[in-house]
Amino acid sequence: MKKSFRFVVAFVLVSVLFFQGVGGINVARASDEDPSIRIGVVPAVESLTVGSEGEFALIDKVTGEVLFEDVNKEISVTLSASSIVKSNYRLQAAFSSSDAYITDWLTRAENEGYPTYLEPFNNGYRLLIGEFATNASFTERTNFKNEVVAKGLAAADSFWRVITLVEGESQLKISDGTVEKVSANPIQVITSSELVKMNGKKYRGHAEVGFNSSGTLAGINELSIEDYLYGVVPRELPPNPYAEVEAQKAQAIAARTYALSNLGKRSIDGYDLLPTTSDQVYGGFEAEHPISNEAVDGTRGIVATYDGKLITAVFHSTSGGFTANNEDVWSAEASPYLRATHVAQKGNSLEYVPALDIYKNNGSGESLREVKNGDFEADWSRYYRWNFEWTAEEISQVVGTYFNTEVGKVLEINVTERSSSGRVATIEFITENGTFYEYKDRIRWALQYINANGSPAVLLSTLFIIEPVEDIETKEVTGFKVNGGGWGHGVGMSQVGAVGMAEKGYTFDVILKHFYQGIDLETRY
Repeated sequence: MKKSFRFVVAFVLVSVLFFQGVGGINVARASDEDPSIRIGVVPAVESLTVGSEGEFALIDKVTGEVLFEDVNKEISVTLSASSIVKSNYRLQAAFSSSDAYITDWLTRAENEGYPTYLEPFNNGYRLLIGEFATNASFTERTNFKNEVVAKGLAAADSFWRVITLVEGESQLKISDGTVEKVSANPIQVITSSELVKMNGKKYRGHAEVGFNSSGTLAGINELSIEDYLYGVVPRELPPNPYAEVEAQKAQAIAARTYALSNLGKRSIDGYDLLPTTSDQVYGGFEAEHPISNEAVDGTRGIVATYDGKLITAVFHSTSGGFTANNEDVWSAEASPYLRATHVAQKGNSLEYVPALDIYKNNGSGESLREVKNGDFEADWSRYYRWNFEWTAEEISQVVGTYFNTEVGKVLEINVTERSSSGRVATIEFITENGTFYEYKDRIRWALQYINANGSPAVLLSTLFIIEPVEDIETKEVTGFKVNGGGWGHGVGMSQVGAVGMAEKGYTFDVILKHFYQGIDLETRY
């Protein structure tokens, strides 16, 4: 190993040890001129590989010990066999940041003898109740849910999640194929190259492997916010075909604002954000594109604020003509800047587009059954209107799979409540074996369509009309058909709407202030 690289390793080790905080989370981030962020690019696994195309050292983050040194190689990291991984269903009953509420809820739940679990999230806690094996029946879990709802310990829209925890001492088993070492501490890749690798993918910044809150492994990419945005903007708004610079700039500012306002959101797992639509899609170095990089550089440090505070800059692909109020999609308080607003059709500037009465237009729009995995959205309005039709067998399978029970024949599907933007707020499935409900944006997961590959996929939006398909002669229900519009949750900025506005000559500031009402744009660094 070259002396110059050893000097780099020694220098970085001092920095790592100086800035390290409890649990391996950096207490002091980069300077105000260059904030850093931690992305859980491999959030929960039992093994992964790390390395670099250049010279690198793999170090123990706590002690600074150099465990391996190599060139252009990947090192395997595995969860120690002494750890026992267990997964259970738990009912997510609520979210709260109030200590008084959480204490009262825990006391009432524990007095009833229910298992509880608090999951730190976004400056508060998700409150989970119950513990069931992953093969527990839907009926068993539904009876439990009804019981705790009746006792005021959960809301009607509570939902089940599989929570994975590790029992025993978690350790890392690290091997270069010849030598094997064990560490109880997180490890980092320090490299003379600009890029590190995790599971074969290239990233700017540093690579780290640590433990998430469940005790399994998390592969973490730590880098500057601006470098992070290079890998976000082209994945959220691909420059091909969306090359409109003002739309790219709007996307960069929205993504920067979201990132900065959510630092620490997932700190319990050792990182800030996920690289998926749960936060923002991040593709690392290989996703970068000159057009989106230019948009990031051209808006460096600019963020969106409301009353001086960073906004929650959520966005979605296509609104279908009208965006949504945030409280109509998620269980949250109304946000003054996330208000429903109209979105123009392509070529029609800012003209009003109705939300529901134009969906049923002789079956027009994209048939979702013809959409294959991997198809690209060739035209920005491709999913402005869409339709789908389920057979009786398909809808029974979709509903039964979601509710994890045998539902028999689906007799009726009723929209019992809509929000002010026209989106479905409550849906009712009446079946031979019971009646089931789902609410707000989770409806998209309950009512999945079947794509051209024969696989179920999340319904594009909740902006739809659904009707039974009847046999002309017998009037028997032979399936259900839906006509809808838009793609995504519908809150905040419509990405393809931003492209349409940019095509008409609107600048990034006008675009952002249309979708996030009453905001200001500030340069933070």
